[in-house]
Amino acid sequence: MTHALTASTARLSTPMGELWIQANERGITAVSFDALPIQTSAPTSDSAEAHLAQAMAELTDYFTGQRQAFTVPLAARGTAFQTQVWTALYQLPFGVTASYRDIARAIGNEKAVRAVGAANGRNPIAIIVPCHRVIGTNGTLTGYAGGLARKQWLLAHEGVGQRPLL
Repeated sequence: MTHALTASTARLSTPMGELWIQANERGITAVSFDALPIQTSAPTSDSAEAHLAQAMAELTDYFTGQRQAFTVPLAARGTAFQTQVWTALYQLPFGVTASYRDIARAIGNEKAVRAVGAANGRNPIAIIVPCHRVIGTNGTLTGYAGGLARKQWLLAHEGVGQRPLL
C-alpha cells in the first residue's frame, strides 16, 4: 500500500517580501520567494502544519536577528547528488561564505564544481538551506534564485562584507 504525502503551504511577510513555505508530514519541502502551488487534493496533516509553524517562527527569528541556525525538519526532494550538496550547504554557518569549489571539496568531489553550481541553483529551501552563502571564488556575488539584491541583503544581514569569510 502506498501513501501520498499531503502538503501544507503558508506565506510569511519578511523584510525582503513574501516567502512561501511548504511542508509535508516529514518536514519543510520548499521555501521560495515565488508563490508555491497550493496542494488541495488532500487534507493537510497536523505534523505538516506543525512543521510550517516551526519554520515560520524560526524564519521570523532569523529576520529579527534572534536566530542564526535552523532546527525545523527538512524534507526536500532531489537526486542523491543534490541532497549531498544541500547537506553541505546546510552546514555553512551563519555569516560564512563559500565558493562552489569549497562545496565540491566538502562533498569529496573537487571536480564537480559545475554540478555543485547546478545543484545549488535547484535548492528548493531558500534561506534555511543557505545557498545565498555561496559566492564566486574571487569573492563576487553569483546568481541567486531570489535575485542578487536579496542575496546581498541576506549576506549583509549576516554581517558578511564585500570580502568572503572562508
